[in-house]
Amino acid sequence: MTTSYAFRAELWLYPGDSGWHFLTLPEDLADEVREESAAFRKGFGSVKVAASIAGHRWETSLFPDSKSGSYLLPVKKTVRTAAGISAGDEVDVVFTVQRDD
Repeated sequence: MTTSYAFRAELWLYPGDSGWHFLTLPEDLADEVREESAAFRKGFGSVKVAASIAGHRWETSLFPDSKSGSYLLPVKKTVRTAAGISAGDEVDVVFTVQRDD
């Protein structure tokens, strides 16, 4: 069974020259994902997901963040451009955890 999750968060730019943009999952949602994905997490505790913002879908991984105790969802430039979003915007996201069954 595949579970879909939805949340709203502020898009933020990682400090430095990398240009990476992320969304931080709310703590309660991170706890649910952590529990559901315990058996099939990848290296560094990452979790493969398929995500969608404003109808623009991509595949990526959630990465655990020790600073927040949550997960970070990287948002690709092509998705940001297509959805017309940038750092500081509140963004609605839907994602599903991808299992390698």
